[in-house]
Amino acid sequence: MKKFKITLLILLVLVVLSPIVYVQVNEMLYAKRVNAYLLEEEHYRQEEIQSVQGIWGVKLPPFYTVVIFKDEPEVEYIYFAHNHIMQFEYQLTPEGEARGITRSQLKHYNPRD
Repeated sequence: MKKFKITLLILLVLVVLSPIVYVQVNEMLYAKRVNAYLLEEEHYRQEEIQSVQGIWGVKLPPFYTVVIFKDEPEVEYIYFAHNHIMQFEYQLTPEGEARGITRSQLKHYNPRD
């Protein structure tokens, strides 16, 4: 009976942790893929990139990546990294909105169809 309880407890822990691990691993993988894309294909230098963060969202697609460049910290660029990597859109931070930044002023906006 004791082995059964231990086995059941282990299974319960695995069932609870599996989705958490899945999300964390995918966030890291997407961020890594986008970072490599920016460095290798778009020829940015690591010093130009402030952050690359994988995000698990509520809407589809469930995973995307937010990139912030050091010379434009008021703008969050959204990248998808599913079949191929592409910049999808951007979002202004509250500071960017207060400064009145427009699309034509963006330095790194380059969406691809």
